Amino acid sequence: MKTLRLSLVALLFATSALAQQPAANGSDNRYEPTVYLISVNETERMDDCDCPARAAAELNRLAMAVAIEDYCETHRPGFQQVEKPQFIFTTRNNKFSFALGGYINMRVGYDFEGIVDNIDFVPAAIPMTPSYATSQKLMMDASTSRLYLKGIINTRSLGRVVIFVDGDFRGGARNSYTPRLRSAYVSMLGLTLGRDVTTFCDLMAAPNTVDFQGPNAYNLSFATLIRYEKRFAHDHMTFGIAAEMPAVSGTYGEYAAAIPQRMPDFPVYLQYQWGPHRQSHLRASAIFRNMYEQNLAKDYTTSQFGWGVQASGHINVTRVFELYFNGIYGEGIARYIQDLAGQGLDFTPVPGFPTHLQTMPMYGWQAAAQINLTPRMFISGGYSTAVVCKKNGFYSGDEYRKGQYIFGNLFYRLTPRCKFAVEYLYGTRENMSGEENHANRANLMVQYNF
Repeated sequence: MKTLRLSLVALLFATSALAQQPAANGSDNRYEPTVYLISVNETERMDDCDCPARAAAELNRLAMAVAIEDYCETHRPGFQQVEKPQFIFTTRNNKFSFALGGYINMRVGYDFEGIVDNIDFVPAAIPMTPSYATSQKLMMDASTSRLYLKGIINTRSLGRVVIFVDGDFRGGARNSYTPRLRSAYVSMLGLTLGRDVTTFCDLMAAPNTVDFQGPNAYNLSFATLIRYEKRFAHDHMTFGIAAEMPAVSGTYGEYAAAIPQRMPDFPVYLQYQWGPHRQSHLRASAIFRNMYEQNLAKDYTTSQFGWGVQASGHINVTRVFELYFNGIYGEGIARYIQDLAGQGLDFTPVPGFPTHLQTMPMYGWQAAAQINLTPRMFISGGYSTAVVCKKNGFYSGDEYRKGQYIFGNLFYRLTPRCKFAVEYLYGTRENMSGEENHANRANLMVQYNF
């Protein structure tokens, strides 16, 4: 028995060392992580086998292959999503495995001929009064570096259960590097429970940008949620619906006040995907929300109904040419448009009737193209705009009316784990009064995945 245990331990180290060997051809498309077997039951026997060591080696190789398949099939690509893990720890029967990973992301930016008063390129944060102090700015940032833990449990009753937790260092004041939780959820049987990217966001509809926020009409945000998703029609269709914790940002004026919310937001979508790996898709989404506030003038609780619709997609036109896009329209959905989130634009007092509130109509759209020059290098560029429409006039002249976001970049993968990028950004902000200003930024990024 002691000899058997020693043989298994030796094979464990051997298979781990072999798994660390890089691909011979250096292809960027091959996924070959390091897989560690973390437990071997000493009471197990190699029944009817004259060579226990050889049988153990076959079981180890099978365990490694199945673990890699688990992480490939549950990997979620898209805007700001982590890459597949480089280190996987699994039991030999693959009932449980987990991965630790992340990346170090260093960005250097320089604003000129106008600045953005934000570490990200947010047109809404462009100062409207040009001055010497708002003409140029240097930025260095590593707060978007990421750490994550992912676990996969294969069960008989619940099938594959996925647990995911990730965070970055954007939790406090600017440049404080305070850890921040981004996602923390468990997923099984089509259900997702916990904190994740809102269901209204189409993660594959936005292009890659060095800028952390990305196009101003996109809608990446996080929510605590209960979501159900189902694929059908031979994996060509996906349906999703969720109840999400609301976040309201309105302008209350003198006669209204914020109160705790009483109803979740309800996003829903239907998606059609095609291609050999279902890499292209079109999605139609909608969201419904009821936002509660206290009417101080009449001392009662009232609510504002918000709604929005969105069309989005990602199309691989050819092997070297890809398109990204989304368009959104609605009322009281400022949270779901990047540039408008937190600007107090879900609702405002009605001009001339300050005791009444009204939801604000708004829309945005973005379109981008990516050209894959080589397996390691691509260039992309696009345009995005977000607009708040007037309704019964406008509440204040310094309210946001329109923002524009234009970008062009180049990404190059130096090694399978390290990539380099350069980018140029141009943005404008216009207020309801017609006042307008602009900003420019040049970005440089180096990212190392582990």
